Amino acid sequence: MKISIGNDHAGTEYKKEIVKYLQTKKINVINNGTNENDSVDYPDHIHPVAAQIEKEESEIGIIICGSGNGANMTANKHQKIRSALCWNKEIAELARTHNNANILSIPSRFVSLKTAIEMVEIFINTEFEGGRHLTRINKIPK
Repeated sequence: MKISIGNDHAGTEYKKEIVKYLQTKKINVINNGTNENDSVDYPDHIHPVAAQIEKEESEIGIIICGSGNGANMTANKHQKIRSALCWNKEIAELARTHNNANILSIPSRFVSLKTAIEMVEIFINTEFEGGRHLTRINKIPK
């Protein structure tokens, strides 16, 4: 599995820990995020994640900013992206099973690092259910 990750300054520390976690699982990570705490514009680090998924260079994306909203809005501007803003494990699971989300957006200022890593684990290990959910997803413009 290959995962693209992007973050702004509010997500740097979470990104570093999530990358460490993914590497222990032998998952290849493409880092599009800043490694610094100096202020940056989140779209500069989120658009590359979405583009890599659209081009099938990565299977899943993880994006992180303070509220998760700006990153999520940016990613969802891309036609083949279904980015889900998640704040607990249950939402992360439903984003995959019901919505076939391909990007997890994490609000670093509103969830603990432990919760963020648990959401990542669930997101990468949960399969889409299909069925009636596929009918709904097919109604989203591509």
